[in-house]
This record gives sequence, C-alpha cells and structure tokens, in this order.
Amino acid sequence: MNLHEYQGKELLKRYGVPVQEGILAESKEEAIVAYQRLSAQTGSPVAVVKAQIHAGGRGKGGGVKLVKNEEELREKAGQILGMMLKTPQTPGGLNGPGKLVKKVLIAEDCYVPRFEDCKEYYVSILMDRERKQNVIIYSTEGGMNIEEVAEQTPHLVHKEYIDPSVGIIGFQARKIAFNLGLSGTAFKEMVKFVQSLYQTFVGADASLIEINPCLETGDGHILAVDAKVTLDDNGLYRHPDLESWRDLNEEDPTEVEAREHDLNFVKLDGNVGCMVNGAGLAMATMDIIKLSGGDPANFLDVGGTADANRVEQAFRIILKDPNVKAILINIFGGIVRCDRVANGVVQAYKNIGDIQVPIIVRLQGTNAELAKQIIDESGLKVRSAILLKEAAELVQEALQ
Repeated sequence: MNLHEYQGKELLKRYGVPVQEGILAESKEEAIVAYQRLSAQTGSPVAVVKAQIHAGGRGKGGGVKLVKNEEELREKAGQILGMMLKTPQTPGGLNGPGKLVKKVLIAEDCYVPRFEDCKEYYVSILMDRERKQNVIIYSTEGGMNIEEVAEQTPHLVHKEYIDPSVGIIGFQARKIAFNLGLSGTAFKEMVKFVQSLYQTFVGADASLIEINPCLETGDGHILAVDAKVTLDDNGLYRHPDLESWRDLNEEDPTEVEAREHDLNFVKLDGNVGCMVNGAGLAMATMDIIKLSGGDPANFLDVGGTADANRVEQAFRIILKDPNVKAILINIFGGIVRCDRVANGVVQAYKNIGDIQVPIIVRLQGTNAELAKQIIDESGLKVRSAILLKEAAELVQEALQ
C-alpha cells in the first residue's frame, strides 16, 4: 500500500524522524488558510506547494512550486489542484493521461538560512531478496536527478546491508554519515536520522522508504523533505490505523475491485489475461504466455476456492481490459476438484453473456478428464487443454 507524502511524513514523525512540516489542503480556500497558519508558525512568507499523488518526479512535472507571498500561493495552488499531473511514474509516463491532483501539501521552506548552504542527500531502505537482508541505499547526490546519478555514476551510490535479526548497529549508522561526508552536528543528526528511519521501516512493516531529498540545512540539521513510503499489505493486519490511510482514488480501479472479492490481482500491459490458482502457478503461466508469443495482461490468483462466483468475478475484471485478446485459465485441482472449476467456468460464461475473446482452459489434477469433458460438451466458445504445451499452442493460435 502506497502512502502520500503527507502520510509518510506523519508516520516518520511517530518514530522520531525529523521532517519538513506542512499542512494538507484539498481546495484553494483550504490552501490559503494552511499557508496563513504555516507562515504564522515559521515566521516566513516562503512556502512550497506540493501535489499529493502516488508518483515520483512531481517537481519535473510541475507539481511542486515555491511561493513567496499569499498572492503567489493563490495562483500556484489553483494551478496544481485539479491538474492532470504527468511524470515518468504516472500511468503511461509523460505520454499518458497523468493523475488528477486532489490534494496539496503546503510545506515550510527548509532551505535556510541560505539555499546555497544546504545539501541534498538520498536515503532509502528496502529488502534485498537475494541476500535476505534489508539494505540502506544512500548517496551524496540527492534530488530530482537521482535516477541519472545511479545510471551514470553508480560509484556515488552506496549500500549498507542490515541483518534483520539483529537490526541496525551503531557503527553502521556512523559509517553512512561518514560516507556522506558529514561532520559535527550534521554527523550526529544523520546517525539518529538513519537509526530512526530504520525503526520506522521495521515497526511499520514497510517494504520501501525513500527520502529524496534528505536535507542538511545550512545550520547543520537533518530532515526529510520528501517521503515515499510503501507498506507491505501482508503486515497491515497489525496496523489497522495505517490501513485506513489507503487512498482508493490513487489505485487502479480493477485492483480495488479485485481486492473487494479477495482476488490477488495486478494489472499489467499485455494482451493475454490469465486466471490461475496459486502464485507460483501464476508466474509459470505468465512464462507460458510469453513463450507462446503473447504478453500477460495481468497477474490473477483466484486462490484455492475457485468456485463459480470467484471465477465469474475474475472473468469480469479481466474483460474490463480492452487490450485483452485471449484469456488463459490455468487451474491445478488439488484442494479444489477440476470438475467443480469447469462447472464454475461454464456458469460464469453463461452469466456474463457473449464473450468475444477466445478462452483457453487448462485443468490438471483431481478429475481433470471429467473437467475437460464438461468444457468440451458445454457448447461454449471455450477450448480445453490438459498439458501446458497444449495450452500454449492454443494461446498462440488465438493470437494469430
């Protein structure tokens, strides 16, 4: 589950991470009130208007603006609220439709006392699955061009691996501060910053925390100016308060609908829809689709109880994608019998009505032969297979 910047900062503050303060606004009127409150608190007329969407690169897309007085605030907030913000990370990238900005964060100006005296760093934490350890990735070259830094000057990007059974050790936090070239107050604050950031990562069951930029102010203080936080959905049962932060408007509508029906669904960009029971089999099915000359349009795991209702809902979700040219159903009948799934497919097909795209059903396991017979005798435009090879050949034929 992705968080907005303002939510990520609220989470960081709970664990003692210093952040750039700000006030959320959902209209131009609220933005003006927020600006007035913030100016009174900071004693400065300078503030930043930041679009709140689930995507990075907002600054380059025109979603982050510096304002120096209330008149500029009115103008910039009015421009950003309601705009379709396009960044390399919004759907379709810069050539896509973008995302509608419904909220802005009116944030304090942290680049004090002088912009020239401040330094931007990059700090993130995620899991390295290959090493089975958490890793802190950091660089002296923080800011909007961090992707270019990683690509063109990878030696400027450092990694510190953390044993999750031990946690971050003091010398590791000091090593990070040292490699960033810090000293004095900034060194001490960065050590505390990194330790608190790691505690946030573990305590909130996060899968990613990215601070870019992590700012060293002119007077040596360290704080998070931005916060990109992704929480592990599997850990949300321990954090009901955080789960309530989910913004469904920022998520793919089909993924939201799938979650309501307890279906594990992720939308992709291909042309072959797939419906499978089991995550491992789903990955293998996606490979089969690639080998047959197609591209998977989704990852969809209907789970171990692939009854008629779940199959029907899965069908409806897949068919909402106009790019789908064929559907491959690949079910292994272990807990659930294949004939039960076959009857579910037939019933779902009849309930939905005329389905234009070819459907290939591969059932293997308990009562697989009976299931194939049910599909073949249904009179519907559904083709059955038992072997993966057969299914791949039928997918290839359907795409031609």
